[in-house]
Amino acid sequence: MLLIGSHVGFKKDSQLLGSLNETLSYGANTFMFYTGAPQNTMRYKIDDALTKEALLKMQEENIDYSKVIVHAPYIINLGNADNSDKYMFAVNFLKGEISRCEELGIKNIVLHPGSHVGCGIEEGIKNIAQGLNMILGNTSVTILLETMAGKGSEVGSKLEEIAQIINLVEDKEHIGVCLDTCHLSDAGYDIKDFDKFLNEFDSLIGIDKIKCVHVNDSKNEVGAHKDRHENIGFGYIGFDTLINIIYNKKLEDIPKILETPYVDREYAPYKYEIAMIKNKKFDDKLLEKIKSQEHINN
Repeated sequence: MLLIGSHVGFKKDSQLLGSLNETLSYGANTFMFYTGAPQNTMRYKIDDALTKEALLKMQEENIDYSKVIVHAPYIINLGNADNSDKYMFAVNFLKGEISRCEELGIKNIVLHPGSHVGCGIEEGIKNIAQGLNMILGNTSVTILLETMAGKGSEVGSKLEEIAQIINLVEDKEHIGVCLDTCHLSDAGYDIKDFDKFLNEFDSLIGIDKIKCVHVNDSKNEVGAHKDRHENIGFGYIGFDTLINIIYNKKLEDIPKILETPYVDREYAPYKYEIAMIKNKKFDDKLLEKIKSQEHINN
């Protein structure tokens, strides 16, 4: 079964129910959200009544809640421990996000591993693993390390770096990986032969660790290390490659999440991209159609 969705909002007044309704409006059957703004620490109380209403509606819509994903905020950086106060803030804030996941019943949270900010890759890997070991072991939530594009001092643009972090994590039951197609391509992986890539991943980490795939095209050529997402089929990765990844049998039960850019920074593309993915046929006029249709709707 194809599990396809996108990033959706999580607003104070509607919370999980609002996230679900947005998901259904896109014709999706899974989704990902932040439990609060990704760029700050402001958080509001989880409304249990809205959560319960959303869970009941998901049952009616045959949505597998165990496959729904939360994304940790960008401000968490476990890669540099030079400033102990900042490092412990990151650890404790991530603990708080995981507590919110537990309250919501979410099983998986995606995390950018972090940036070493000058202390070096090897030290950054140790710092990330150390932070994860402070968090894991007392939670049922699995942290999914996202593969990164390699811009700046990011850790996790190479599979070997992800593997090293996982090897240092004590609670291996609750550590996994989120593949990001744009990041992989920008990091230098040629994912046009995706089965070859999966074989490499399996030998280094184990394919069973893949719990989520962020499906994005890229505005840049392979190895650019820039991390600029593009709409499906309109970038350097291409529609056929992304379709092969989305429908790969080895990842059949893994949620595929779109994080593609809004058209003209205004119109959500997800309903249209999901329909195109389901049809397995690229429409090179899609962006123009989205602008025209959404302009009429609004």
